[in-house]
Amino acid sequence: MIRKILLAFLCVGLMANAQAQHKPVSIIFDSDMGPDYDDVGAITMLHAFADKGEAKILAAIASTKYDGVAGVMNVFNTYFKKANIPIGVPKGDALELRDWQHWTDTILARYPHKIKSNDEAWDAVKLYRKLLASQPDKSVTVVTVGFLTNLSNLLNSTADEYSKLDGKALVARKVNHLVCMAGKFPSGYEFNVMKDAKASQNVYQNWPTQIIFSGFEIGMKIHVGLPLIHNQSIKNDPAKDVFALSIPKAKEDSAGRMSWDETAVLVAVRGYSQFYTLHPGRIKVADDGSDVWDDNEKGQAYLVEKVDYKEVQKLINDLIQHQPVVKRKAKS
Repeated sequence: MIRKILLAFLCVGLMANAQAQHKPVSIIFDSDMGPDYDDVGAITMLHAFADKGEAKILAAIASTKYDGVAGVMNVFNTYFKKANIPIGVPKGDALELRDWQHWTDTILARYPHKIKSNDEAWDAVKLYRKLLASQPDKSVTVVTVGFLTNLSNLLNSTADEYSKLDGKALVARKVNHLVCMAGKFPSGYEFNVMKDAKASQNVYQNWPTQIIFSGFEIGMKIHVGLPLIHNQSIKNDPAKDVFALSIPKAKEDSAGRMSWDETAVLVAVRGYSQFYTLHPGRIKVADDGSDVWDDNEKGQAYLVEKVDYKEVQKLINDLIQHQPVVKRKAKS
């Protein structure tokens, strides 16, 4: 009898442990969603992970505020049957960089989206504060694949109706870690860091949790999109439209678009250890936006390849072909 009781307790413990290991990662996705289209692959992957039960998307937040960026994000959330995911846009000073291929205009014209104007979206910092305040301590993973504008403003924020904590203290309490597609390592210039260098300096000097960087050199090798374009079974898909429209417009994309943002989402949801090791230290950002790595500091790390990059490339190519999950109606 005692043995049976102990066995029952052991089974319950193992089941609880398995459930804990498979608990969806709570993600806030922060993206410039426009100057490049690897953001499209990234948000598609995030929805794929959510549909697989690996992620819970708390919000999609734009780090740029060109007219229509909230609608673009809402296109993807709507397509993947999660139209109610809250969307934030910077309401103060922010960049307004947009794509030159005009894919944002194209999908706004082709696909449904209930958010028609950035005015209908949340203020980015207010949305961060509201969401973080409502989450369990150390439970949120923030993944940024754009400029650091919002996170800098969040750190600088003060107590409000959502929390008595200032921004830095709120982040320290609620965020597990930050994953950034940013930087070029061990040194160089990288777009996301450079374009709002002051924000990058503030975040990388003052962010109170671990930061993992997927640097320029990681995504540069990984080319994706051609299997999606050539998949004849996929029709009326905004991600397919974006890759099909944009890839032919640049010679360097003939083998597929480089996949910087997708790698950050992959690591944010599934962790780094299957594909990468971490090089510890800390980023230093100069006033001109260039970055260097300090091996003698702590608290941050950048990804280093552990397996052939083609393994990650195949995985990303598979994930960006994900299609919306059709929920079956319960039998009456």
